[in-house]
Amino acid sequence: MNIEIANIFDIDAAAVLFNEYRVFYGKPSDPEAAKRFLSERMIHQQSVILLARDEAGANVGFAQLYPIYSSVSMRKKFILNDLYVVPQARGTGRGKALLDKAKVVAREYGALALTLSTAVDNESAQQLYRSNGWELDKDYLTFEFSL
Repeated sequence: MNIEIANIFDIDAAAVLFNEYRVFYGKPSDPEAAKRFLSERMIHQQSVILLARDEAGANVGFAQLYPIYSSVSMRKKFILNDLYVVPQARGTGRGKALLDKAKVVAREYGALALTLSTAVDNESAQQLYRSNGWELDKDYLTFEFSL
């Protein structure tokens, strides 16, 4: 398996996976909007997209990292906002490989930490994260204000 940081030439492949990911979370399919959204993130260097390909070169997963900054530590962190593996490739270690690559990339960018959130009922994802060394934050509560 090969996992690389996507570039503008990978945008079509990444957008297909991103659209499937959004559909998984109950959003309507919109391939063109998915492509526009990822293109904007890439052009403005607002995220790092990791693209996973299997041995035959088929796109089987992606992850997207967004930079944030900690005022207290005065260092960069990344939010691992999106992680998706196509259904036929789940359970084959690709999710773990994407997590591992995210750690490597975050270190290369000088980040202090990676952070993520997942749905309360997404138990398979929670198991994947826990089994790969991620810990549930017990120090901070996350609040959101919808606009």
